Amino acid sequence: MSLHLWLAYLLALSLLSLAPGPSAVLAMAHGLNHGARRALPTVCGMESAVIVMMLAAGGGAGALLAASPAAFFAVKLVGALYLMWLGFRQWHAPVHGAYAKENALQNTPENAAPELNARGRWLAGFLCNISNPKGIVFMAAMLPQFLQATRPLAPQLAILIATTIIIDGAVMAGYAAIAARLARWLQQASARRALNRLCGGVLMLMGAALLLAGNSAH
Repeated sequence: MSLHLWLAYLLALSLLSLAPGPSAVLAMAHGLNHGARRALPTVCGMESAVIVMMLAAGGGAGALLAASPAAFFAVKLVGALYLMWLGFRQWHAPVHGAYAKENALQNTPENAAPELNARGRWLAGFLCNISNPKGIVFMAAMLPQFLQATRPLAPQLAILIATTIIIDGAVMAGYAAIAARLARWLQQASARRALNRLCGGVLMLMGAALLLAGNSAH
């Protein structure tokens, strides 16, 4: 891969990673509830899904989804429902920290979602990304623009994957860190719950928007 192609990919990827989406909202939600460091498994799950999607796109899965409306809709339906479920969990997420006593009076076992462990946070991040069919289709359309047919495919794909997980992972970790820092300024449980519900509502709206969008991959 030539240097100018890699730099072009780096620029495009940086702009795309900074654009807010379901993964950014989830990273912020987990940063808010668990802290920046404990949100890292969520980010690792997201980047694991990115690796799978890029390999799948390189193997033709993106073209298959684009050519099969039924398969695309099935994956989209799963992704939309999962985003709405994530939003529901975030809406009911318990508030932790110095305000736990106030929170305990209002988040009873009947209405408070249990805290996710590291494996659960990794899985949430992985499923958030992998359940978006447009991600695979987009990768299938984007990757060929930065691959040179005259050079071996595997090393080029490895470079693009490594670049993607480093840049996107850093951006998602940054979103989590921003939310964690913001949480320090929210000393009242009521304010934390309001922010939880804002993030949860955004995730549910994104799921609904994905579900109501056209079935086409384009």
